[in-house]
Amino acid sequence: NFPMEDKKTVLNRLNRLEGQIRGIHKMISDERDCQDIVIQLSAVKAGADKIMTMLVMDNLLQTVNTEDETVQRDKVEAALKLIFKSKS
Repeated sequence: NFPMEDKKTVLNRLNRLEGQIRGIHKMISDERDCQDIVIQLSAVKAGADKIMTMLVMDNLLQTVNTEDETVQRDKVEAALKLIFKSKS
């Protein structure tokens, strides 16, 4: 669970990504230059990475502060697998 302020930040970022995706869709429909589309896709990717980082960091901080050592290790390993899987 997110603190209300963090939840608002994540939802705002998701709304921004949603708008960027709609813009990319329009750019492709309008047959815009490939370079412009790739620039926008890169921005979406960076935004999604930022949201993922926020989610994982929040989860890890909650885990480290509340769980026993074995559970902490398992959750940290699971989070790292998610992060590195997404980078492939």
